[in-house]
Amino acid sequence: MPKYLLIMRGTDESNAAMMADIDEMMATTRQFIEEMVKAGVLLAAEGLDDPGQGVVVDFSGETPVVTDGPYGETKELFGGFFLLDVASKQEAVEWAKRVPAAPGSKIEVRRVPESDEVPQVDE
Repeated sequence: MPKYLLIMRGTDESNAAMMADIDEMMATTRQFIEEMVKAGVLLAAEGLDDPGQGVVVDFSGETPVVTDGPYGETKELFGGFFLLDVASKQEAVEWAKRVPAAPGSKIEVRRVPESDEVPQVDE
């Protein structure tokens, strides 16, 4: 079965809304994770730390440049993910529609290619 990554994206506003009621959001998320486990589709799930604690390594120039977060020019931040093993993109979308998310958040659904789909380099 194909794997799909549900990428959680938020804005400063949606992240603030989530943090305002973090206990309820965490309880709802734990329940959602349990539903995916019972359905046998969850392979992995992780949330990420505050973007202000991260860095960006930028390869635009001749040498990489490291910039501390937060990232002022970023409109949406990658906040975490769910990795699912489902039969189709539509099934992944149906799970994505059930993610407990704060208003203004988005879930990006992307298929993870199998190893035999990745171009091989002849040596």
